Amino acid sequence: MTQQHDDAATRRQILRAAGLAVVGGVVAVSARAQEKIEQSQVQYQPTPKDGAKCSTCVNFEAPAACKIVSGKISPDGWCIAYAPKE
Repeated sequence: MTQQHDDAATRRQILRAAGLAVVGGVVAVSARAQEKIEQSQVQYQPTPKDGAKCSTCVNFEAPAACKIVSGKISPDGWCIAYAPKE
C-alpha cells in the first residue's frame, strides 16, 4: 500500500511540474509578443510617404510612439507597417 501512495505522489509532482512548465511557456511567449520591432526592420522614415503618416495610422500612440515599432516616432513619419485609421 505504501508503494501506491509513493506512485501517486510522483504522478502528482509530475503533473504539477508539467502545469508550471506550460504556464511558464505562456508567460515567455507573452513577453516576446510585447517586444517592439526595430525601426530599420520596417523601413521607418521621419517623413510621410504618399500622404500616409504615422499620426493617421492605427498603431500610432501620441505624442511620439508606436504600438509595434520601437523608439521615438514622429507623427509625420511613415513605415511599411502603416495601417490607416478607418
